[in-house]
Amino acid sequence: MKLWDKGEVTDKQITEFTVGRDRDYDLLLAPYDCQASKAHAKMLHRIGILTNQERDRILNELKKIADSIEADSFTIEDEFEDIHSKIEYLLTERLGDLGKKIHTGRSRNDQVLVALQLMLKDKLLVLVKPLKNLFDLLIQLADQNRDILMPGYTHMQIAMPSSFGLWFAAYAECLIDDMRYVRLAREYVDQNPLGTVAGFGTSFSIDREFTTSALEFAELKVNPIASQIGRSKIDIAFLNALGSIAFTLGKLSYDICLYMGQEFGFIEFDQSITTGSSIMPHKKNPDVFELVRAKCNKVRGRILELQLIHSNLPSGYHRDSQLTKETVIESYTELYQCIKIMLHSLPNIIINKNVINSPIYNHLFTVNTLEEWVKKGMPFRDAYKKMAGLIKKGKFVPNKILEHTHIGSIGNLSLELLKKKMDDVLESVCNNCLKG
Repeated sequence: MKLWDKGEVTDKQITEFTVGRDRDYDLLLAPYDCQASKAHAKMLHRIGILTNQERDRILNELKKIADSIEADSFTIEDEFEDIHSKIEYLLTERLGDLGKKIHTGRSRNDQVLVALQLMLKDKLLVLVKPLKNLFDLLIQLADQNRDILMPGYTHMQIAMPSSFGLWFAAYAECLIDDMRYVRLAREYVDQNPLGTVAGFGTSFSIDREFTTSALEFAELKVNPIASQIGRSKIDIAFLNALGSIAFTLGKLSYDICLYMGQEFGFIEFDQSITTGSSIMPHKKNPDVFELVRAKCNKVRGRILELQLIHSNLPSGYHRDSQLTKETVIESYTELYQCIKIMLHSLPNIIINKNVINSPIYNHLFTVNTLEEWVKKGMPFRDAYKKMAGLIKKGKFVPNKILEHTHIGSIGNLSLELLKKKMDDVLESVCNNCLKG
């Protein structure tokens, strides 16, 4: 069944190509299409298109369909083009001509938009709790390891003293910025497109403010053409939020892989987290973190994919947008798995508490020493040259007693400040979304 069927036969190969994998992804949209259809039916009753009895009958059947979706007994067979045609078919099969009324005052264009935006709103909120859990874990690890020094590197060269506490806290703060992207993406998707129809409105006196309230959107997407243009911005905003998180997790994974190497030896994981080699019995490979790194890079790469699909299109709906469902859904699925596996793996990290004692890291403390000279009155540039001379002659003796006190330093991680920053961002992202 096709909602645009006019009684003429479409070539089977054309149908297969244009539908593609849409049925698979539409199964994920199904509960949201039911949700939007319920609000639309209530609105049609409100403006006099449906009687009380007709509204109640449609709502009853939509509830049955929604229940079957929740029970995983709902399917979209090959004769149906998408979720929208399957649901309308079921309503017509069960309610006769009444079922055909559900499409009054809407198009598949706004139907798919509203279902997609409801899903993306939901998915963004689902991300919040595991992201907050990962933040809490990193803060905990930072607190536990605040006094354990580790080498800091720039240009892959030994630079200055860092600490494991500073390292963990860095990624915790990066997650705060990632949560800001989540907040921005929610603002994009939290606008009701239902009632924009094919992108040009309708002559029916529909009540768009009613559906906005019924579907709990923050506001209405007013202009119907802007609603269709906005689909690209919604897709890209969502992927930008995922991409920001992916950037953080990918870089953390890269650090872990590097620091697990024998040449560094900063950290390790036991055999339950690592994998082995088929011929080298000594190997403890960081496969899980390598895969997180790769999956996160895939997510970030799909931002460009979306930009290319949506670029150079005129206003109005175009079938190109169908392909972005796969990009958005697969990116979300992979990133969510990455967050969960990091939550599972990171508590097992083993810190090398003595790494800083190796003589190769003596030069980490040169800046600390020359800063002590400056505190006693020596001009900084003179202190710099004096230290360079000692290093050249091989006479530098490190003083490993450090007194760093400013906010964010290795001696003052300011973890409570980071917690407050995260709480403030979370408050603006959602209310009560961390419960349960």
